[in-house]
Amino acid sequence: AKHQDKHLLSVCSVESFHCFNYIFKHSLIDAGQGQVVMTDSSSNAYFLSGSGWSKLGTVPLSHVTVGPAGIWGVDSFDKIYKFVRGDFVSVDGLLQQVDAGGNEQIVGVNSADNIFCLKSSITLAYPQPGPVAWTPFDGLLTYFSCGPNGCWGVNSADNIYVTNVNPSTCSKTSWTQVPGAAKMAEVGTDGSVFVVNSNGDVFQRTGITSSLPQGRDWVQIPFCLPVKHVSYDLGHLWVVMEIGLILDCQQ
Repeated sequence: AKHQDKHLLSVCSVESFHCFNYIFKHSLIDAGQGQVVMTDSSSNAYFLSGSGWSKLGTVPLSHVTVGPAGIWGVDSFDKIYKFVRGDFVSVDGLLQQVDAGGNEQIVGVNSADNIFCLKSSITLAYPQPGPVAWTPFDGLLTYFSCGPNGCWGVNSADNIYVTNVNPSTCSKTSWTQVPGAAKMAEVGTDGSVFVVNSNGDVFQRTGITSSLPQGRDWVQIPFCLPVKHVSYDLGHLWVVMEIGLILDCQQ
């Protein structure tokens, strides 16, 4: 069944963005390569088809992500899945958050804040015979997201870090701490970086280039209500409000 419920939300419109809203409760959303996926409070996964949401697979998932490595997700028991031939198939390992926005690698964090990467040769070939070997990273993060100019993460103290990851080897550069505080950081497939802080405020990082992956400044994007989660792709900022509304804000 498709979920429609698309309306203009004038009360929460923001400068430079034109927002529409979808009615869902306690959702997480991810956008990449022209696709948008999400999960609701009942662990159903959906993808955006036209102006409505269609069910994605049959496996209950708490978090789902889409990007160059395909569609991946995790369930409430931290089991990992990849979307293959119409449904989600199990992948070795345990993670509570995954991200497919990098250059065909998958990254994520587990319940102990340990950080892992799965190299592109495995992500693209899966499912395949044999074990799946995740590469551990140094450090501890609660949320981790990758894009073309680097990977951004936050830790339990809301500190923000950026690094570069080689997709074919899962080797990384040292961590660079970025001024500011956030509970989540999302990197778009074009390299745009957005964060949400503990107050539910949204900021975009400016001045990001391949030679300056940490960027230069934060610019706040004002919303009238606290924000829980954001994702960005192809000029659309997808915003999940704490009250459960999803905003599709187009620049």
